[in-house]
Amino acid sequence: MKFIVSSSVLLKQLSAINGVVATNPIVPILENFLFKLEDDVLTVTASDLQTTMITNIAVESSEKGAIAIPAKLLLDTLRGLPEQPITFNVNTETFGTEILTDNGRYKLSGENPIDFPKIPAVNRSLSVEISSDALLSAINNTVFATSTDDLRPAMTGVYLQLTDENATFVATDGHRLIRYRRSDINSPSNSSMIIPRKALTLLKASLPEAAPVKAEFSQSNASFTFAGSPAGSTQMICRLIDERFPDFENAIPVNNPNVMTIGRTDMLNSLKRIMIYANRTTHQIRLSLKTNSLTISAEDLDYSNEANEKLLCDYDGDPLEIGFNAKFLTEMLNNLSAKMLSFEMSAPNRAGLIIPADKEENEDILMLVMPVMLNTYA
Repeated sequence: MKFIVSSSVLLKQLSAINGVVATNPIVPILENFLFKLEDDVLTVTASDLQTTMITNIAVESSEKGAIAIPAKLLLDTLRGLPEQPITFNVNTETFGTEILTDNGRYKLSGENPIDFPKIPAVNRSLSVEISSDALLSAINNTVFATSTDDLRPAMTGVYLQLTDENATFVATDGHRLIRYRRSDINSPSNSSMIIPRKALTLLKASLPEAAPVKAEFSQSNASFTFAGSPAGSTQMICRLIDERFPDFENAIPVNNPNVMTIGRTDMLNSLKRIMIYANRTTHQIRLSLKTNSLTISAEDLDYSNEANEKLLCDYDGDPLEIGFNAKFLTEMLNNLSAKMLSFEMSAPNRAGLIIPADKEENEDILMLVMPVMLNTYA
């Protein structure tokens, strides 16, 4: 089996799917890329059993064949090469592979492709076309709030609810909840599923700009297909999380008479300064609200550290003191692009809502963050 390919094109396409490859996989063959050659198209597959990524690359060849090639060794080799056409010679009996460049020759041992797991099938019971920009925005606004607790598997992914009017993406870790809705994504039939965090993180890293993405869903799998570059296309297939997602709508408080409007950047920068003085375990900060005034403060009694700053804001409501985890709050504000934010609150022991005062067309964002008790400074 022999083919010629551009070193930079191959490196770019392999780098896009390399995130799937585990360092110490349960099945050793998964440390490899699966190369399948048919005429002038090279199909490369990477998998960790839960998520599979496939990319197609145009090459010069008229042959057929397959081999599993060590991912790390191949990528390290390609990263050190300048842009040039390189030739792969593969012995399909011994699986020995030879890479020829303008001034070098590299030999490595491949493995039998028959040992590589089969690509999971997606029965395509539902198909939706999404713009890459819309999908990227949905991932950016939700995936950071997913849980890392494997004992609550439903929360380790993003819940997607499709209707004929919109698409709702929801993520929560029990301390905060993000509901991101887009009216420019819809489906002829109502459906819902939970997409794993790792799959969405990989998708985020490989999505092109301003390109259509074909999303297909079956009962157990999801597939996302898009043109990764002019040289080829990319597909990601992941296993959906088969769990019941929490009833998020009932968790969102509806009566919040205390409303603060403030510049996102001003509050974010203040939070970053104040949280340096917060307790390193609880990350607790205090928001004190009065008419047109917000005071952000923190203290760490273990080290006698404390800090406070006063900011101008537009506040309509009763005087209020409420505590939050600064780490959660700054991460949420960091992932928003709005210039102005609206904070809606009711009481010190009730969740607060963060809603962008200005947002893009076709999108609706709501962020919920749970408070921490102010008398629990440690």
